[in-house]
Amino acid sequence: MTGTRRQAQRRGDDGPAKPDRGAARRGRPAPGRQGRRTERRAGPAGAGIVSRARALRRRWIAVLSVLTVVGLVYVLLFTSLLGVRSVEVTGNRDVEAGRVRQVAEVPDQRAMLRVDTDAIAGRVAEIPGVATVDVSRSWPSTIEIAVTERTPAGVYDTGSTLYLVDSGGVVYKEISERPQGLPEFKLSEVGADNAETRAVISVRKALPEQLRGKVTQWRAESPGSVEFTLRSGKTVRWGDASDSDSKTKALGAVMTRPGKVYDVSSPELPTVS
Repeated sequence: MTGTRRQAQRRGDDGPAKPDRGAARRGRPAPGRQGRRTERRAGPAGAGIVSRARALRRRWIAVLSVLTVVGLVYVLLFTSLLGVRSVEVTGNRDVEAGRVRQVAEVPDQRAMLRVDTDAIAGRVAEIPGVATVDVSRSWPSTIEIAVTERTPAGVYDTGSTLYLVDSGGVVYKEISERPQGLPEFKLSEVGADNAETRAVISVRKALPEQLRGKVTQWRAESPGSVEFTLRSGKTVRWGDASDSDSKTKALGAVMTRPGKVYDVSSPELPTVS
């Protein structure tokens, strides 16, 4: 009996391990079952499902992104949500703002991004009194038109009509009366492309401001024969537009002498008569 019991005990010791029922009761799976569950989670089928889910999520995100961009483009370009609702004109003095808006032809309610600012600037620049134009967008719904008007430098009398002439020689506005303080451009023709006009404008820019303000009349039969008359009645023969610094100094020296005509066309040998 004793021997039999010992053999049975040894067989029990060498036999397969029995599940740890105590561990199961404590909430821990038995070692054998835990290994089998881990292998199922890491298997190729589970990894494929996760990969497909991620790919599908990425595709949906890409689709939603594209739809968002398309929607924004549509709103910005093809709806009046951000359309023109007002036109603001600045920098004008003599040119009426209403005239600028009329010529600008800014389309009401058009999407701001579709407004052709270059075309608007080109139309406004055709207004005679406008020298430069800057058109810009002021979000969310205003088009700003900033104009710089021409500054009159003299008058041009054709014999039948009086015009204002700006500092660049541009004849830009018809007037009914001659403004005080503006000299007359006494030329056969006045224009920015006219050679005699360009010569007069160059000489005018070269004169000291104090002397320039005393000129009552500009004349030039050719680009090399510019002359002007002062309020005192004296005439200055300047010649061409070159060597203005030397001519200015020579004129300052001879103006102290009595006379009516001061010729500084050759500044080395100025004359008074």
